[in-house]
Amino acid sequence: MSYRIQIAETQQVFFVERGETLLQAAGRADISLPHDCQLGGCGTCRIRLLDGQVRYDEEPSGLAPDQAAAGYALACQAQPLADLVISTAREDEACAEPARHQAIVRGVRPLSLDVLHVELEVPDAGTLAYRPGQYLKLVTGDGLARSFSMASVPSEGRVDLHVRRIPGGAFTDGILPRLKAGDAVDVELPLGTFFYRAKDYRPLLMVATGTGLAPIKAILESLMDDPDCPPVSLYWGMRQPEDLYLHADIPAWRERLYDFQYVPVLSRAGVGWQGRRGYVHDAALADLGDLSEHAIYLCGSPNMIRDARAAFIARGASPEHVYADSFTFQRD
Repeated sequence: MSYRIQIAETQQVFFVERGETLLQAAGRADISLPHDCQLGGCGTCRIRLLDGQVRYDEEPSGLAPDQAAAGYALACQAQPLADLVISTAREDEACAEPARHQAIVRGVRPLSLDVLHVELEVPDAGTLAYRPGQYLKLVTGDGLARSFSMASVPSEGRVDLHVRRIPGGAFTDGILPRLKAGDAVDVELPLGTFFYRAKDYRPLLMVATGTGLAPIKAILESLMDDPDCPPVSLYWGMRQPEDLYLHADIPAWRERLYDFQYVPVLSRAGVGWQGRRGYVHDAALADLGDLSEHAIYLCGSPNMIRDARAAFIARGASPEHVYADSFTFQRD
């Protein structure tokens, strides 16, 4: 048995067979739907159900209950229960169309034992047109694409990445250690819908775990010395003090951001740690009280985003002003 799927904006039609997801069936029909991780974590493939219902083998972490209740679904995991009419329109600010470029590696250096700073130059792109917070796909010699958030503001062809080592990873343990200055790699950018919404003009609560700091760093750098910068609270969760790879640099951001507060939170700190402990979102809840007036940006592990989003909404946060970028391990 198959189900008929119609895309409202283009009137394109494709059919989903039993056991297929919407994304799989669309690809089989040569219909392009936005997607990235294909694990239900990033939310890039979010669509809206205008007619019909879907099911999941397992509830995806990248779709909050209030979003599902509002009729949204993730195409990479959703299986139809009937014929569907779907919308792929993004009710969002316009972003530049992604394009493929050749990039040159300008440097690779450690930021910590587990995080590397990768500096790329894209000579043919001029001033890179992306919104701080977005990500790129990097394609290396094995032909596979890996996604990394851009940790720098758009500039003359330069882009920084924070790459966390995955033990045994084909890229971080195999390809990345061999990259050197002057090597060429292919990149596709810009991608993603995680970026600063100036139209909100609300106090900012930024919550990150791990290298989820990277896109938030780019957003905050774009607000430095901006007279319209709102108050900013940054909560960064790691396990141990040595994991806080930019800890010494972040306090200086106070000089260029309006009313900036930085709170590192460690989940496995030793007795010598004098700062906050536990879950990073719990620290924010303890400090900030009512969140109804905040715009909230969450980036990092799917578990943190799921728990933080639910807790912040329960504390009054507006679901329409909670933005998230979920980092998931990618398939090699």
